[in-house]
Amino acid sequence: MRKIVWGVLSTARIGTTKVLPGMQKSDQLEIRALASRHLATAQSEAAKLGIPVAYGSYEELLADPAIEAVYNPLPNHLHVPMTLAAARAGKHVLCEKPIALNADEAAQLREVAGHVHIMEAFMVRFHPQWIRARDLVRSGRIGRLVGIQVWFSYFNNDPGNIRNQADIGGGALYDIGCYPVVAGRWFFESEPLRVVALADRDPAFGTDRLFSAMLDFGAGRQLNFSVAMQTVPYQRIQLVGEHGRIEIVIPFNAPQGASTQIRLDDGRALDGAGINTQTVAESDQYQLQGEAFSAAVRGDGPLPYGVEDAVQNMRIIDALYASERQGGWVSL
Repeated sequence: MRKIVWGVLSTARIGTTKVLPGMQKSDQLEIRALASRHLATAQSEAAKLGIPVAYGSYEELLADPAIEAVYNPLPNHLHVPMTLAAARAGKHVLCEKPIALNADEAAQLREVAGHVHIMEAFMVRFHPQWIRARDLVRSGRIGRLVGIQVWFSYFNNDPGNIRNQADIGGGALYDIGCYPVVAGRWFFESEPLRVVALADRDPAFGTDRLFSAMLDFGAGRQLNFSVAMQTVPYQRIQLVGEHGRIEIVIPFNAPQGASTQIRLDDGRALDGAGINTQTVAESDQYQLQGEAFSAAVRGDGPLPYGVEDAVQNMRIIDALYASERQGGWVSL
């Protein structure tokens, strides 16, 4: 199996601490180069990760003929510009979420989508616990799925952190609210018809530090979620059916290389007596994501998710922000 050769744009923490170590576990890809605006930074991080080549500019990496695929974990406002630059250089691109600041910006990627593969990096869609939970829903184990409830939070009030800078795409909805949106689309296997939202904004940063929403998927199906950036770290997904419930215990930041748990509740008792805990085998969602994208680049499989999927994610996020501004339901 031919290894796909990767390059990485920036030394962003999500890449150096999560994504790249996960991808480096795979025998299906090779991370050849890491680029930063400062050569010394690139050299230091590349040495820590055992990456052989370091570049002092993104342009140098994109000019490297050995690089076939690029991972783009730059700040949100640079996702589309640098993904376009990489694609125009003939590189396939795995871009961190959210892929853009709005749907119109994401739609610019249609220009290059027919020439290279572009995918938004929602690693959760490759984790076996998400696949197992959806298989249980499809099998009718909990009856018809009618409700999804999600809470996802962490604490970060650092003014220097890009997640607290409104002008470059900071805020809870962009950073983590995109995950419940994907969860709704994944488990209902359909698209929302309308949304309504409420936010609390940090008085100093101007970012949404708490964002809550309801998404109507039609036929009596609803996704309700809250995401927060200045509360205790916590995350859960509840899939509620007519006859049972599925709980994903660590749905988003699943421990890399470790087993996970999903809980299947038949509803016989409110004290949890009817809960059956299922263990999902050890895995690394970043490794699996990198392998799936590499397979598409190699021609060994289809691209799992493309530009149109990413544009749709942004259409929903746009509608949620519009609802916050308008104070009512927004149709899609």
